Amino acid sequence: MRRLLIAGNWKMNKTVPEALSLVRELKKLVSDVNDRDILVCPPFTALYPVGKELKGSNILLGAQNMFYEEKGAFTGEISPIMLKDVGASYVILGHSERRHIFGETDDLINKKVISAAKHGLTPILCVGELLEERERGETEVVVERQVREGLKGLSRESEFVIAYEPVWAIGTGKTATPEQAQEVHKFIRGLLSEIFDSEKAKRVRILYGGSVKPENAKSLLEMSDIDGALVGGASLKAESFSKIVKFDREE
Repeated sequence: MRRLLIAGNWKMNKTVPEALSLVRELKKLVSDVNDRDILVCPPFTALYPVGKELKGSNILLGAQNMFYEEKGAFTGEISPIMLKDVGASYVILGHSERRHIFGETDDLINKKVISAAKHGLTPILCVGELLEERERGETEVVVERQVREGLKGLSRESEFVIAYEPVWAIGTGKTATPEQAQEVHKFIRGLLSEIFDSEKAKRVRILYGGSVKPENAKSLLEMSDIDGALVGGASLKAESFSKIVKFDREE
């Protein structure tokens, strides 16, 4: 059985005091959860203090992006070594906001994925189609390109996570139906079988991202190929995020 992963992507939100306040509250609310992985991805400025606050807890630390080189003249960038140094174990790569606002290409994202894995960070490779691509019936073409290009050159032994985030459902309040999401997740698992083999494909966690809320988490996470969630807005409040973490427990 794949272990569930519920990840919170805070995006460009929370000062250090706000971040600490959020994780302190979250720690209390999820302290009894030990059958799934819980991950928070604060902005770079809060990584170190949040990491210190999470030591010894059941919550993992991740980053929202990184550059693929270890060090050097790359103004404004953060390296995998720096992320490891502050206690991060995961890194989100290729998020649709990086692709569409900052123009990140499949090739650049692939370099980051390879570098993260090489440095012992688990990359969370984000893939997903725009609304017009879905309407043109191109969902599978787009997702296949992003998965194949993003994982190019990655060894079978490398740990990685895929997050499917239909771009039209991010921050719009629209959500893919559980059935729509499951269809794409199943397609991605099939691709992983082709790229690696069926054993590897069975082990890789595929998360759903795109307006995940306490109200829809259960119906999405009960789907057979959905192994967790990449949560945006709802991860900025401890109460709503903890409800998603505990989606299958009656309060």
